[in-house]
Amino acid sequence: MANPRKKDTYLKDLIPALKEKFQYSSVMQVPKLTKIVLNKGIGAAVADKKLVDQGVEELSLITGQRAVATISKIAVSNFKLREDMPIGAKVTLRGEKMYEFLDRLTTVALPRVRDFKGISYKGFDGRGNYTLGVTEQIIFPEISIEKVTKITGMDITFVTSAATDEEAFALLKALGMPFVNKNNPE
Repeated sequence: MANPRKKDTYLKDLIPALKEKFQYSSVMQVPKLTKIVLNKGIGAAVADKKLVDQGVEELSLITGQRAVATISKIAVSNFKLREDMPIGAKVTLRGEKMYEFLDRLTTVALPRVRDFKGISYKGFDGRGNYTLGVTEQIIFPEISIEKVTKITGMDITFVTSAATDEEAFALLKALGMPFVNKNNPE
């Protein structure tokens, strides 16, 4: 079975380029994408439990891997939230599925966003990880608009082995993430 397109790009082109750019002494120091986590918080699930099942189903369709429901850890009386209630859905992608999802995200889904000018470079956490917020799940072609009852968003977190945000930015940019120009943010 052949490697996904993005993985081939990483192995053949990016490792030598990043090694030279950051003056690594070993190929093992070159940062890599370790996992992608999709997380969908469903606040209305307190009143309607079916929304969590829909969220799990949508994330499973988008990623091609079974999503799991997330449960609350604490009770918050103001939100009518009890401990151990299902309140969201998440899925963690690694390996081949991670690279295939990254490819679909950058080439198909993000260009479908209305008035898309690029993603912000401000989503880095200081440890080499990047989080991107998507406001509508319908940008993914796997989701049928007719079956959607409520348009919801999700967070997509890219976890890298990079030590700094600069290294992670260079890695994600080289993998095809469409960042807005740092010098000319709009």
